[in-house]
Amino acid sequence: MPGAAGLLLPLLLLLPGLAALEPLSVGLAIGVASALTGYLSHPNFYCSYVECCPSAGHRINATALREQLDERLFGQHLAKEVVLRAVTGFSHNPSPKKPLTLSLHGWAGTGKNFLSQLLARHVHPAGLRSKFVHLFLATLHFPHPQQLQLYQEQLQSWIRGNVSACPYSVFIFDEMDKMHQGLIDAIKPFLDYYEQVDGVSYRKAIFIFLSNAGGDLINKAVLDFWTSGKDREEIQLKDLERVLSVGVFNNKNSGLWHSSLIDRNLIDYFVPFLPLEHKHVKMCVRAEMKARGHAVDEKVVEAVADEMTYFPKEEKLYSDKGCKTVQAKLDIHEDIAVKYTNAKD
Repeated sequence: MPGAAGLLLPLLLLLPGLAALEPLSVGLAIGVASALTGYLSHPNFYCSYVECCPSAGHRINATALREQLDERLFGQHLAKEVVLRAVTGFSHNPSPKKPLTLSLHGWAGTGKNFLSQLLARHVHPAGLRSKFVHLFLATLHFPHPQQLQLYQEQLQSWIRGNVSACPYSVFIFDEMDKMHQGLIDAIKPFLDYYEQVDGVSYRKAIFIFLSNAGGDLINKAVLDFWTSGKDREEIQLKDLERVLSVGVFNNKNSGLWHSSLIDRNLIDYFVPFLPLEHKHVKMCVRAEMKARGHAVDEKVVEAVADEMTYFPKEEKLYSDKGCKTVQAKLDIHEDIAVKYTNAKD
């Protein structure tokens, strides 16, 4: 950002009659120009046009985050409470000992991507469009197992450079269950309890891992609760976190298989996303209809929810795709409704 002195000279040159003015007038003109350049160079003005890294003392608005989770994340009482507690505590800690590291687990369509993106927007309003939020897709960014060492070096370099530019950087690693074994261990030094690594502090960054691995363990635990007559809202983190971390660590189809991140306890929370019931799918449909600016039609809500497939085969309790295909199915129903309306007209 240019300094006040750098801006002052061009402004003075724009005043052709300045040399002919009385000394008092010259002093007044210079004062006005100085005030103007001071305003233009103020961080608040500059950052209203160019995205800036949050300043020290930045806090996440926990109330707003909770409200948005309540509006759009359904059937995930555990994920909501754990992430809110973790993020709020981390955000309000002026001197964290390590970066916040969350590992979100569950089947597709249960809300992992939604929660990670919402969290990113509360740190950087531009969300995934922010230059301080970085999304890695295992199958896109790390496709070739024979290039593992190159990927590790590139990943370290990328994270080091971006945290140097903004300590509050957010890194999201999607498809962790498809990531090559050992790759993610390259970032272990950045997640550890070091004040600095090669002159860079990573303690204010956030790392989020998304994975389908462990989904079967979560589903089994939820089904066991149902079989024993317990309500899903009775499930607590302690009922799943240990089973989940051990299961993922020993799962060869997981990018965290035998990972030093787990072995060294560098993942702060393993966050389980529970399978969604029929009522939760209906909530997703209603929310999507409202997001499109449409009135909620309960017949359409029921029809879309009924088209989803559920498991176990006999009980049909949980959607096997969560809410993942709700948008596509709603498109079809709305298209049919439009055609029917046009036909009547």
